[in-house]
Amino acid sequence: MQYNTQRNHLRMPEYGRTIQDMVLYAVSISDREERQNCANAIVNVMQGLHPELRMLPNYEEHLWNHVAYISGYTLDVDYPYPVTRLDGDAVRPERLEYPSKPIQRRYYGHLLEQQLAHLETMPEGEERDAFLALVANQMKQTLYDWNRNAMDDEKVAADIELYTHGKVHLPLSTFSFDPVLMGNEQLVGGKKKKKK
Repeated sequence: MQYNTQRNHLRMPEYGRTIQDMVLYAVSISDREERQNCANAIVNVMQGLHPELRMLPNYEEHLWNHVAYISGYTLDVDYPYPVTRLDGDAVRPERLEYPSKPIQRRYYGHLLEQQLAHLETMPEGEERDAFLALVANQMKQTLYDWNRNAMDDEKVAADIELYTHGKVHLPLSTFSFDPVLMGNEQLVGGKKKKKK
């Protein structure tokens, strides 16, 4: 038994190993007319495998380019179209760097810290109060998602003051948090309520 790991690399996996073997067989044929007939038959089989390619303009040209690519551009036949080289495995793209920014409290994340920095620069007024309510509710939800035992109104208020360097205060005596979402349940006034 022969495993795929022991076989040649599949140049175009969407066509499978059988098509690749057919193309490699066509390359090995010495008679040019027979090789041409074999290549035409391979393109017909490829059309049957992927009929959605017929929606593309010049789909036959794409198929002939694929045959040439699978053969490593060694198949010597009369192509009905000029062969365009495919750069399938020419150059790998550069690796993207993972953005690593320092975060004070990992459970809040970078975006919430950005919102708190923006909150610190806002002038007092209704707009800042509305934004403060959104940020505070998101902080409480994030605390719940991170650690249910750490979810505390006083902690949220203290963290807001910490992040804004004491410029913004959350009045716990007048502020009421939105219910915390718990999967398919909500916490309403300390009691669980099923969502409908």
